[in-house]
Amino acid sequence: MPHGSQGVAVAAYVALFLLGAAIGLLGTFWYGAGPAPLAAILFDLAILATCVLGSAGMRSALGGVLPAAGWLAVTLVLNSSSAGGSILVTDTSAGKWFLFGGAVCAAAGGVYAFAVWSRPSREHRAERSSGRLPERGRGQDRSRSGGPAGTWRRPGR
Repeated sequence: MPHGSQGVAVAAYVALFLLGAAIGLLGTFWYGAGPAPLAAILFDLAILATCVLGSAGMRSALGGVLPAAGWLAVTLVLNSSSAGGSILVTDTSAGKWFLFGGAVCAAAGGVYAFAVWSRPSREHRAERSSGRLPERGRGQDRSRSGGPAGTWRRPGR
């Protein structure tokens, strides 16, 4: 990889982290706008889409994990209580949707990125498409019982 394209890749990764952080920052202050949990759910979907599209655009798992890391870092810092006890995200349905839904969406985006773009996953897909790894049909899976498909035994029996 030429030196110039490495700089562009690093800049893109930093931009993805900052985009995730920006979604977390904006969401922390705007999660309650509009009808009750609608804005919170939209912020959740925004971080999920950023993770999925970031991994696809960068063709790497890191492209999907960095936005999630940025979102988590900002929301954890901003939503921890201060010495005075004040918090930014309240215990409402919109607040719960924003924090818990966003954490689930960020985690799902990171898992998706690793499942699709990690090296073992890419190698497995390459082997399958080149014909080196036989694809299993429905009746060929004997991984659970050692017998024909459909005859499942509990382990140790």
